[in-house]
Amino acid sequence: MQVAFKTHREKFLPFLAFLLAAMWFGAARADTPQGWWLDQTDRAGIEIAPCGAALCGWIEWLRVPLDKAGKPKTDIHNPNTALRSRPLCRLQILGGFTPNGQGGWRGGWIYDPSSGNTYKSVMHVSADGRLHVRGYIGITLIGRSTVWTRPTTALTPCT
Repeated sequence: MQVAFKTHREKFLPFLAFLLAAMWFGAARADTPQGWWLDQTDRAGIEIAPCGAALCGWIEWLRVPLDKAGKPKTDIHNPNTALRSRPLCRLQILGGFTPNGQGGWRGGWIYDPSSGNTYKSVMHVSADGRLHVRGYIGITLIGRSTVWTRPTTALTPCT
């Protein structure tokens, strides 16, 4: 009977490779708003991705995707009555964000489906990995901030 023993190096190298990959992808993910986020209520999942030279974001998951009548939720608060029947799932709510050169993103806009209002917006990922999004009117002092978090489990995109 032959017994094979792995050296410490043979055991350690795969672990080291895994650890380095986890650190690399974690670090790359931590400083960019790209990817999946849960809004401040944990009721909507937003995916942020490049669109042209900017970053944009779409509602790609809803905790409760259906209204009381059992139909997909729509943009009922939109001031444009012609847009009130568009589904919330896959609705673009962020757009036009470009890097500000200081680790944040500027020049964007955010749409709030709960009010139907669109605001200028800036965002940045804090050291703790949370996304701080500020919608404002005119200047950033006149606005409201919200904090989004990365989901801890995979979200199933809207169908």
